Amino acid sequence: MSAMPTDFDNEKSAVDYKEEVESQTASYDEAAEKALLRKQDIRIIPLSAAIYLLCYLDRSNIGNAKILNEETHNDLLSEIHMTAYQYTIALMVFLIAYALFEVPSNYLLKRLSPSRWIAFLMLVWGSLTMGLGGTHTYAEVTVVRFLLGVFEAGLFPGLVYFLTFWYRTEERSMRVAFILASATLAGAFGGAIAYGVGHMNRDNGLSAWRWLFILEGLPSCLSSVLIFFLLPDYPETASWLTEDEKKLAAARLKNQGSKGSSPPMTWAEVKDTLTDWRLYAHYAIYFGVSPPFSSLSLFTPSIVAGLGFESLKANLMTVPPYAIAYVATVLTSWSADRYNSRGLHAGVACIVGAAGFMASALLPADAYAHRYGCLIVAASGSFSSIPPLLGWITSNVFTTSAAGLVIALNISFGAPGQIVGVWIYKADEVAKGYPTGHWTNCALLLFAAAVSFALTMYYRRLNAAMLREGSQQRLYRY
Repeated sequence: MSAMPTDFDNEKSAVDYKEEVESQTASYDEAAEKALLRKQDIRIIPLSAAIYLLCYLDRSNIGNAKILNEETHNDLLSEIHMTAYQYTIALMVFLIAYALFEVPSNYLLKRLSPSRWIAFLMLVWGSLTMGLGGTHTYAEVTVVRFLLGVFEAGLFPGLVYFLTFWYRTEERSMRVAFILASATLAGAFGGAIAYGVGHMNRDNGLSAWRWLFILEGLPSCLSSVLIFFLLPDYPETASWLTEDEKKLAAARLKNQGSKGSSPPMTWAEVKDTLTDWRLYAHYAIYFGVSPPFSSLSLFTPSIVAGLGFESLKANLMTVPPYAIAYVATVLTSWSADRYNSRGLHAGVACIVGAAGFMASALLPADAYAHRYGCLIVAASGSFSSIPPLLGWITSNVFTTSAAGLVIALNISFGAPGQIVGVWIYKADEVAKGYPTGHWTNCALLLFAAAVSFALTMYYRRLNAAMLREGSQQRLYRY
């Protein structure tokens, strides 16, 4: 199979890597490598995190619009005359489009170059977000949300794929975490922005929720021009790297990174990747963590409103859970990279998230303060589990073609899970404290934790068997 490992070991990776670099350069220069990584990080990570922050802000702000000024009936649902069921349908069609277009989008990212493709996506999704501010019917909202899913589908798998062109396996989880954690920042900023925009209700004849879509879509449109010129594509084409730095980058990524110069994927490679059955365990885990990610992204304002806060204050009170989740996500991913143990970190994070949801379901509906604390725990565990999972799966595929397809498939398998997430927080359960949503998220996170631990043990047994046989094949990372 194309995904079969070759010549690398979890425990001996640093030694083998130095020998690999020394074979292509005069000597292994640790200081030069650190300088190269700093240079790459400065040019890539803040820019990528900012892009994902804008993307996440534009996909999740409908949750803020749902409750914004609802006490005066100037919220999204009241003015569009949408039912709670229709609102859920509008959320679901976004995810259907998201699942369908992730794989072709990753193909186009490689074919057209990351800077061109991502800039194009930003321009279109920003325009569509602003267009939501001009919708007047349920049908219009649903169509625009579907198109938004089409053009946002390629960003997150695209960014994860993009990092494989620049970073080694053990360097990715932390950097994916900084990018993904910007989603929690978007949640925090989104709540604060919605609180401020809520005071613009009926300014120039527009309701606050319309202003929210317009003002949050505009930065994506404007930033697309900067991304076209500033986002680097591949190390071998980066004008800001010296020739020596390009050689070092090539040596670092010889056996672990994707290549901008690699040929397009063949049907044989597609078949090998699709029939590598161990990858489906990774996909199952990602399915399990997706409903909490989705439901928290879209329903946190509603959940907080159910804790006794009114619409504007409810938006403001979504800030602390997201802010704390940001810190937890970064620390978990740092530890996963530091100890080269992604499966265990992801599993433990899932258990923490499950505990938060379980406690929320068991507590009385009017235990507002305690349930708010549980929401913080649930968000921290749920969001923290995702970067190690993405780093884990990319560390166990070994060609450019396989990486692009596997990343897209992994996130596509999460889309049905995200669809589950939009249905489980039922509007008629607000007085009960949303028990269906909390118990469902708890169960799926426990499932994800169990599969993570089982897959970790499976990889360890495979590695032990290969070591006993004296195999020269690359060992799996766990």
